[in-house]
Amino acid sequence: MHWWRAKPIFSAIPFRVRLTLLYSSLFVLALIGISVGMHIAVAQTLHANVQRDLVAATQQIRSILNAVGLQGVRTPSGELQLYLNSDFIQLFTNRNIGAQFFRGDGTLVSSTPNLAPYMLPLPNEALNMNVTDENGLTIIREVNGVQVKSLITRVTLHNGQTIGFIQVSRPLNDVNDTLATLQTILIIGGVMATLVTGMGSMYLSKRALRPIEQITQTAQSIVRAEDLGRRIPEPVQRDEIHQLTVTINELLSRLERLFSTQQRFVADVSHELRTPLTVMQGNLEVLERGASTDPALVKEMVGDMRRETARLIRMVNDLLLLAQSETNVVLRSEPVELDTLLLEVFRELRPLANQVRLRIGAEDQILVYGDRDRIKQALLNLGVNALQYTPPGGLVILSLERYEQFACLSVADTGIGISEAERDLIFERFYRVDRSRSRHSGGTGLGLSIVKWVAEAHGGYVTVASEVGRGSTFAIYLPLPESPATSSTG
Repeated sequence: MHWWRAKPIFSAIPFRVRLTLLYSSLFVLALIGISVGMHIAVAQTLHANVQRDLVAATQQIRSILNAVGLQGVRTPSGELQLYLNSDFIQLFTNRNIGAQFFRGDGTLVSSTPNLAPYMLPLPNEALNMNVTDENGLTIIREVNGVQVKSLITRVTLHNGQTIGFIQVSRPLNDVNDTLATLQTILIIGGVMATLVTGMGSMYLSKRALRPIEQITQTAQSIVRAEDLGRRIPEPVQRDEIHQLTVTINELLSRLERLFSTQQRFVADVSHELRTPLTVMQGNLEVLERGASTDPALVKEMVGDMRRETARLIRMVNDLLLLAQSETNVVLRSEPVELDTLLLEVFRELRPLANQVRLRIGAEDQILVYGDRDRIKQALLNLGVNALQYTPPGGLVILSLERYEQFACLSVADTGIGISEAERDLIFERFYRVDRSRSRHSGGTGLGLSIVKWVAEAHGGYVTVASEVGRGSTFAIYLPLPESPATSSTG
């Protein structure tokens, strides 16, 4: 099976099972590595001990030979006949280690009694062994089903003549039995440890994921019940689960606010659209009943429908602008002379003032960078809003001043004012302090929302100071461009 076919099958396994399999797999890999390393280390240690025993026995034999001595007689042919003194066999009777002495041609001369079960001839490699090789020749052979390790060294006279070979041997059955027992222990212990680890991992993963399951169930119940007011209980421990719970609760709070805002927005839009559409529908019905024969009535109804149509157009444009603000639209950045813009807004507001006095207060010459059309629209919205809420004979003042690192465009009026409880709500969409008056004057309830967005989009902010019955002052603060001295210093 290809890996891309097995991947969907593996992803269908529950996360708890996958976590258990992952933990168990890592444990098995670590256990295999430790077991193999332990087996190799023990095997090397045991064989090193055997080698030390063989070397020690060889040195012991040489000491015995030096103490007892070798006796030799000449055969008629002149060859030297060597044999071991009987005291040597009595002195060297180690049960695990056996010794053999061979002539130079490989003929066995004598051996210890414990080598009786094994036939250990001198290997051919020993005959070709270098005379200067002090470590001798180590060889492992199998005799009668038992592995035997042998160390073979030369025996030479003072003149360098080789008189024979000493072969010290030791069976490896105890070493192999120990390694086999260790291997069995490692396998059985590894299997049992893997089972215990698997069950423990399953239990721990289930316990660790239980809070997440509770969070999931609570979130699902909230979604099914459509009750965004509910919250997931936060655990006492301030760990990752606590952070996840806090994050989900914050997400639910934001969703609740967005959902409530959306519901209120839809309701407000529906309400705002219903009024002009109802007026237009009523006028059309009057026209159908024969009012078209009265020129004065027709003119009045056409004027009403024109005003309602203009109001709908303004509302749609404002909604489009606010929708663009939520998509992080990039505004233009161009030099804007605010004093010139203030005069333009003053001239455009003058025909709308009627019986309200409109004046210009402080007027500094200030240049900022931004979107001129949006700044003008925001200032116009503040001016229109001030004129709508200022009674006849009242006063509206447009001002431009420098305030620290900001340019301050302010609109002050002597209107009805805003209560403290309503100041945090006036920048919400479709909110009005006096709904009847603003609707009568053609307001859409979106002007201040646009003002706030324009100020924040330029890196500034908007403030309001008001007192009921005495008027309000709205101010737009736009950041000033950095001076050359400031930029060079930075």
